[in-house]
Amino acid sequence: MNVILVGPPGAGKGTQAEKLIAALRVPHLSTGNILRAAIAAGTPLGLKVGPIMKAGGLVSDDLVIPLVDERLGQADVAQGCLFDGYPRTTPQADALGVTFKRLGRTIDRVVLIEVPDSSIVERMSGRRSCPKDGSVYHLKASPPKVAGKCDKCGTELVTRPDDEPATVQGRLTKYATDTAPLISYYQPKGLLSRVNGVGTPDEVFASIMKTLGR
Repeated sequence: MNVILVGPPGAGKGTQAEKLIAALRVPHLSTGNILRAAIAAGTPLGLKVGPIMKAGGLVSDDLVIPLVDERLGQADVAQGCLFDGYPRTTPQADALGVTFKRLGRTIDRVVLIEVPDSSIVERMSGRRSCPKDGSVYHLKASPPKVAGKCDKCGTELVTRPDDEPATVQGRLTKYATDTAPLISYYQPKGLLSRVNGVGTPDEVFASIMKTLGR
């Protein structure tokens, strides 16, 4: 089964992806994972991408699209995969459609996790991270046992720059411009399912599985 997860930053795609790959028993294909694997493997494309990522730059479509194509040609993806964070734009969606057609495969479902912007700002601005071990907490949903301290190592928790309200709003604006058009791209094809992302992770997961017919 080939499934694409779509949704704004902070909608819970990462959490749901972990649950879905376990339930569907398919590989998890995120752009970040694909880029890092290509770099680690030292492929020609990986060698091009490595310096860009190291410098904190944005990897362009002319590199990302061939990397995804390369990954889809590997044996473990033949029976299906879960896309998370790709495609991000309609040109990437066009390219993915061409690749799937060439491989004789189909996209089975595009799952849109819907969460209001106000809820996302609250979710992300409430996150606190441990700079030492990377643990993530939330002031309301999953607070640390001792306020402001990491449960594992006692390090003072911080708010990552990505979780600052102004930054979150900027990311939502970029999502609306670049990625939200995928909704009108996939809906006429009969592939899009909308899932309410406001609820517990288990509730959202149950809704996703229902829309997948599982």
